[in-house]
Amino acid sequence: MRIRKPIPLACIALYAVLMTGCKKPQPTQLPNILLICVDDLRPELKSFGATHISSPNIDKLARNGVSFLEHFANAPSCGPSRYTLLTGQYGPAGNDALFLRAKKTEQGDQGINPSMPEWFRTHGYTTVSVGKVSHHPGGMGGADWNDSSIIEIPKAWDKHLMPVAEWEHPRGMMHGLAHGEIRVKASDMDVYQTVEGDDTIYPDGAITSEALKQLTALSADDQKPFFLAVGIIKPHLPFGAPKRYFDLYEGVDIPPIAHPQKPEGETTWHNSNEFRNYNLWGKDPNTEKAFADEVRRHYYACVSYADAQVGKVLAALKQTGADKNTIVVLWGDHGWHLGEHAIWGKHSLFEESLHSPMIIHYPGMDRKGSKTDAIVATIDIFPTLCDLTGVQTPAFAQGTSLKGLLEKPDAVGHQAIAYKADATTIRTATHRLTLHKDGFTELYEHTATGDETKNIANNHPELVEELTNAIKAKLQ
Repeated sequence: MRIRKPIPLACIALYAVLMTGCKKPQPTQLPNILLICVDDLRPELKSFGATHISSPNIDKLARNGVSFLEHFANAPSCGPSRYTLLTGQYGPAGNDALFLRAKKTEQGDQGINPSMPEWFRTHGYTTVSVGKVSHHPGGMGGADWNDSSIIEIPKAWDKHLMPVAEWEHPRGMMHGLAHGEIRVKASDMDVYQTVEGDDTIYPDGAITSEALKQLTALSADDQKPFFLAVGIIKPHLPFGAPKRYFDLYEGVDIPPIAHPQKPEGETTWHNSNEFRNYNLWGKDPNTEKAFADEVRRHYYACVSYADAQVGKVLAALKQTGADKNTIVVLWGDHGWHLGEHAIWGKHSLFEESLHSPMIIHYPGMDRKGSKTDAIVATIDIFPTLCDLTGVQTPAFAQGTSLKGLLEKPDAVGHQAIAYKADATTIRTATHRLTLHKDGFTELYEHTATGDETKNIANNHPELVEELTNAIKAKLQ
């Protein structure tokens, strides 16, 4: 009988090395990104200290992430605020900011840098937007915001989707009420409404349904990471939500309106024209407390309705299993006055127009449930996502990565700049300075009341000069 000689261990080891070398190396999957944008959302949420608000889904995200209690938008209006979010740069002050950028791109302007979604797309991500992510829901222009030849952010998205359901077109969805009601003339449309029915009777129900479809499809692709942006319209005007969300506030004590008086002197106060263009039934919330409280309860109902849509998206993310490798950012595009300074709306450079919630969660984070009082701004989101994913941070991004604050929430933040066409403001941990184009300045102290009712600029000329120079340095 022939006896086989044992195979030398060295040969076995060599064989193992050769076989291992033949296997296709498994790529390390970059983290996915889920960006949830909520329109006109104040930081008036239970997890941000407002006990009268029902926001269980956003609150749950806050328990799993870091809440930025002092986040400020870079503009008090949808278009320019979303410009800073999506480009990582300061830009024009009008709602057409992104369309102006797109026009320059079409004209071959070499000075136009890639947008945030385009940047991630070129780094291997599948990019999809659903709903109101840029200023126009769906990201297109034209009379009804559905002209596919007029793109708000060229080269940004593999798909930019806006389901319109019975609202006919994106413009109809943007200012829609229940069962397909479209704003034709604002004065003929009620400023608030509540109707019995499920979430799909208002536009955000259709947006969320489409977002869930896209999330399922994107999660099934194990070859490419995804960047999914979901834009929820409410609580934007008009305030419409299914009745069960309004019922959440029946019998709930809501706090009095802080500093409801119209400010004296030169400020960025305005007459709330966007709000007053709607049917108010001849009432004025600045003089009729019952009506003011009714308006506020309908706004809160819209917040709870938006919160429910956030919950559906986050639940679907977990169901797919992609949550284990997905960064989640919840972002309010700016604030909204509910009677403070006798304003109902945004568009001022007071605190209420610029202060909005932001929550960031990423897999494996150590400081879940933490809150930070550090001053941060919307423009910081682009470099933060680069830092968290390992994608190269572009040199043109003008914000600051917040990764350090996510790891150490008690660290110091930085100054936040915001602007309108006729004025610019800077917020520090202790003050807000607003600089008007005619040279007039407002200075408010934020270490005591923070109500921005007493202009102390004349008493602190050195601080005015210091902060004025800081504004100019940022926006030069």
